[in-house]
Amino acid sequence: MIASIQGPVLSSGAGWAVVGLGGLGVRVEVPSGRVAQFHPGDAVSLHTSLVVREDSLTLFGFATEAELAVFGHLIAVSGVGPRSALGVLSGLAPQEIARAVAAEDEKPFRKVSGIGPKTAKLIVVSLAGKLDAVAQAADEPGAAGPAAPGAADAVADGLVGLGWSQSDAELAVADAIQAGAPEEHAGLLRAALALLQAGRPGGRGGAAR
Repeated sequence: MIASIQGPVLSSGAGWAVVGLGGLGVRVEVPSGRVAQFHPGDAVSLHTSLVVREDSLTLFGFATEAELAVFGHLIAVSGVGPRSALGVLSGLAPQEIARAVAAEDEKPFRKVSGIGPKTAKLIVVSLAGKLDAVAQAADEPGAAGPAAPGAADAVADGLVGLGWSQSDAELAVADAIQAGAPEEHAGLLRAALALLQAGRPGGRGGAAR
């Protein structure tokens, strides 16, 4: 199973992006509407789920582990396919989904294209008690705090893979964390990449080149 993917965006559109990976271009379906679209040249790091069908292999990508977890729960609901689950995550953040389920409120799900009243009710019933950790994470003090060490290491490795030196990559990640970059991989990667492109010595966009 492909658990994650990181690399430069080669092309993108509404709800999808092609990510460069070892000389290949891998198409990843991503939430649209609620999140900013990717642009060619952006460096991304996504948590992924590979959905296998008889006639297709489709890779779905998410910026956070919470989105990936909610996606997995949604596609386990009878009548909710991967596209419908992606539609839910395009319109609602994981914490909003968790709160709607906890409140037994199916109205937010009925606003999603392809989700009818019966399916919306089934989502609420089926996910009851399964998203408590997502809701609690949103309410915990410091939930949007600094990145975990694992995320920092992964982002630094990704920057090295994109052509920067190990030392420049680690310094950029440290500076991004200190500046308050988000804890999830994609946000931290964008912040560190912005610092490098702004002129960190030794970077491809830096004044030292």
